[in-house]
Amino acid sequence: MTADERAVVLVSGGMDSATAVYEAIEQGYEPVFLHTSYGQNTETKELACAKKLAEVVDAQLHHAETGHLAAIGTSSLTDDEMAVADADTESDEIPASYVPFRNANLLSMAVSYAEATDCAAVFIGAHSEDFSGYPDCRPAFFETFQSVVDSGTRPDTEIEITAPFAEWSKTDIVRHGRELAVPYEYTWSCYRSDEPACGTCDACTYRLEAFQHVGERDPIPYETRPNHTETR
Repeated sequence: MTADERAVVLVSGGMDSATAVYEAIEQGYEPVFLHTSYGQNTETKELACAKKLAEVVDAQLHHAETGHLAAIGTSSLTDDEMAVADADTESDEIPASYVPFRNANLLSMAVSYAEATDCAAVFIGAHSEDFSGYPDCRPAFFETFQSVVDSGTRPDTEIEITAPFAEWSKTDIVRHGRELAVPYEYTWSCYRSDEPACGTCDACTYRLEAFQHVGERDPIPYETRPNHTETR
């Protein structure tokens, strides 16, 4: 493929970014993976999932390690002294799992990688159920970040920030991913543990509910599968 057919995909190891990989392929891009370890609780498992997915789709994977987000702290994903809370799907508060301005940091690295390797786009799997709690998952954020990319890269560089699921729910993503044959057994969402997934944190709860809504059983192992999220 030519350079303008390649796209950097921010691959966390989770189901949203895995679906973004397959969406990039569906749109005609050759995906180039960027995975970042930033001190998150499940970074070992997430990296393993990203590597496995790279093998499945035969993609190049670049692994970046950074400690500054963990050093800043204030997130239960990176601070050992903060417990990861159980999901509260009724709350309008920004959850303690929020890593301040994380997506801007990750997108900045992805744009650097894309500009250095002549990739035409950067894909990120953030979506609507995230931006209800995480301000850097809002569609307006990605639109504004595109302006930053346009003004902050070389004049002859064109890199499109693509958040294909920004207006979607987790259920929409799972349904679409099943149509694209995304191997969700090689993804990980839990905020707490490497294996089994806890089943009660925000990420596990939304993931389990999405699979329930499409009438399928989530293929990864869980310590707890709440009754209300069991498939029929």
